[in-house]
Amino acid sequence: MPPAKPLVLGLVLLLGAAGLWQAYAWYQARYIRAFSDQPTLFSGEPLRLPERLAGPGPIRLVHFWDPACPCNVGNQQHLAELVERFADQGVKFYGVQKPGSQGQLPVTLQAMEPLPALPGSEQLPASPAVAIWDRDGALAYFGPYSEGAVCNSSNSFIEPVLEALRQGRRVTATHTLAVGCFCAWQNAEP
Repeated sequence: MPPAKPLVLGLVLLLGAAGLWQAYAWYQARYIRAFSDQPTLFSGEPLRLPERLAGPGPIRLVHFWDPACPCNVGNQQHLAELVERFADQGVKFYGVQKPGSQGQLPVTLQAMEPLPALPGSEQLPASPAVAIWDRDGALAYFGPYSEGAVCNSSNSFIEPVLEALRQGRRVTATHTLAVGCFCAWQNAEP
């Protein structure tokens, strides 16, 4: 009987390792698949604010998001921190949901004004993405919130842009090349 114990123990360890590998493969396919090591080019040339928001006014930040994109999880926490920090400092926040998608922003972001698809947003390469217009109504920034697999204030492009605009400095960063966690905005052709 003693030789059976090591055999059973080995079998249990083998089954446990196989289960862990299966769980990791599922997690990677479900949540890490969106992270791409291929650069994504964000070009803001075609983007326009709706007529009622165009022209001089407050600094306007537009959040582009897809409810089905797993990259939104960390991004939305960061966005909630941005809203909390900058909403009382002259920045207006808006959200554009991927056309045809179903979902809602978390409670912490539901104060953002929803917008229909912006003129030019059909050419968006990926989301989550952000566009920021300055007080003169000029597009100052278009691109991702950050580069890399996760987004937070320590690796974000957004805080420095908003701070510069609040201080009256000009920002022109409407073309951004980044590697990160993104989901395609346009639906693939069948």
